[in-house]
Amino acid sequence: MGAQKTLLRSELPGLPYLKSGKVRDMYDLGDALLIVVTDRISAFDVVLPNAIPHKGRVLNGLSAFWFRFLEKKIRHHMIADDVRKMPEPVRRHADVLDGRSMLVRKVTPFPVECVVRGYLAGSGWKDYRASGAVCGIKLPPGLRESERFPEPLFTPSTKADVGHDENISFDRMVAILGRETAETLRRMSIDIYKAAADHARSRGIILCDTKFEFGSANGEIILIDEALTPDSSRFWPQEGYEPGKAQPSFDKQFVRDYLESIKWNKAPPAPLLPEEIVQKTAQRYLDAYRLITGTALAG
Repeated sequence: MGAQKTLLRSELPGLPYLKSGKVRDMYDLGDALLIVVTDRISAFDVVLPNAIPHKGRVLNGLSAFWFRFLEKKIRHHMIADDVRKMPEPVRRHADVLDGRSMLVRKVTPFPVECVVRGYLAGSGWKDYRASGAVCGIKLPPGLRESERFPEPLFTPSTKADVGHDENISFDRMVAILGRETAETLRRMSIDIYKAAADHARSRGIILCDTKFEFGSANGEIILIDEALTPDSSRFWPQEGYEPGKAQPSFDKQFVRDYLESIKWNKAPPAPLLPEEIVQKTAQRYLDAYRLITGTALAG
């Protein structure tokens, strides 16, 4: 089956459309959901007009890889990522869905995102410089940008369909979910972060930070959404890593840097990206997939 090169928005006649996020389109199949991962890209919480070739297939393939890698530690929501193993109404759209779709269990999502930070970077670095803390967690003075923490930090946030997620304290998470569930999610998040970071390190990649989402099904906690992709995580090349400065990353940094350089006001409508930026970004996603999984993305 040949996957389409790019897909900005799925149109699947005969399948009941449910909703769309910044990157994913969802369809309700009754007792399961179909998640279609498009090639849309967002920056500063605005979806851009360009598609990034291969991006959806990279995100879908990496999530499937990590779900399988972690399944001895935690159950996940993936039923199938091979369109040939999905229901017949889905298989009719194989030309669109091949490599970029996942059939998943329906669960009740917890209304928090579970963020784990292994290194001092991004908003955490800004927070630390301003307050000496990251998301309210006090840290020793004198830490450098991109420095590794002795132990990963757990910094939960609210989930926002539109706009920014909001960092919350662990006590606030306890108030939302109850202590037992909050403590279980914290323990699980750190545990699977460490397992993923160890694998990434063996592949020459540093897993700086990531966010997980979980849900509940029949009283069981399930890992859902995407897992450890360049859209939900910050991956750095191990080669050349040096604390005290920002690190190159396997994500949309080329896009962010370009948009900053043209002084875009970060409000819709977003500008069209030059082809060079599109291709460089696509290559970073492909590189991440190849290094983490050990195989190049086919097609």
